[in-house]
Amino acid sequence: MSVEQDSWFFIDLGTMAYTEALDLQHALVAARNDGRLKQDVLLIVEHPPVFTLGRRGGRENLCVSESFLARQKVAVVQAERGGNITYHGPGQLVAYPIVDLERRRMGVADYVTLLEEAMIRTAADWGVSARRDRVNRGVWMGDKKLGSIGVAVRRGVSFHGLALNVDPSMEHFSWITPCGLAGVAMTSLRQESGSDNLSMAKAGQALARHMADLFDVEMEEIGVEALLRIVNS
Repeated sequence: MSVEQDSWFFIDLGTMAYTEALDLQHALVAARNDGRLKQDVLLIVEHPPVFTLGRRGGRENLCVSESFLARQKVAVVQAERGGNITYHGPGQLVAYPIVDLERRRMGVADYVTLLEEAMIRTAADWGVSARRDRVNRGVWMGDKKLGSIGVAVRRGVSFHGLALNVDPSMEHFSWITPCGLAGVAMTSLRQESGSDNLSMAKAGQALARHMADLFDVEMEEIGVEALLRIVNS
């Protein structure tokens, strides 16, 4: 597929609250829609513990009370992405690509397949053979889920994205029915690889590299303040 663009902005946000990252996505999508932002963007981030509810999932998939979650300082947030309930927290690599799918003439299903492939290739870097499931999107190790996907599109521009379990606390997943799929266990790259050479920084760089290859772009690292100056100029 031929597109004029040959680079994306790439930002590692470090640790950022879910709602703050969502506000940033909304600002970037608006700027991409109205032409102030000329390039697509890949954000990677870790969130403090939070449960997010997609368009297909609600509080019925919480296995603990919201008062319990409040005591644990874990928020529950409604999101406009697809999918069901999921958990984000430290040790989980979250990526939010802000991509003009319309300009790329790319459908949502093909886009989701590329996001799955980026996670599959990242897992393979640590000797983990993950797979996709056409019925239940995301990436899997047998019957265990390694990574989740939930996207939204506004006027042809994507936001939200993927969550790859690198080395999160697995206890939090026991507090929900992950993705609304009863009986599904979650797993992580740490559990599946047993590698001592695994870190969030290395996983983030690997994912960005695979995203660049799959979308045939270069990644241009930039700070969030510099990007916002471009957007607001």
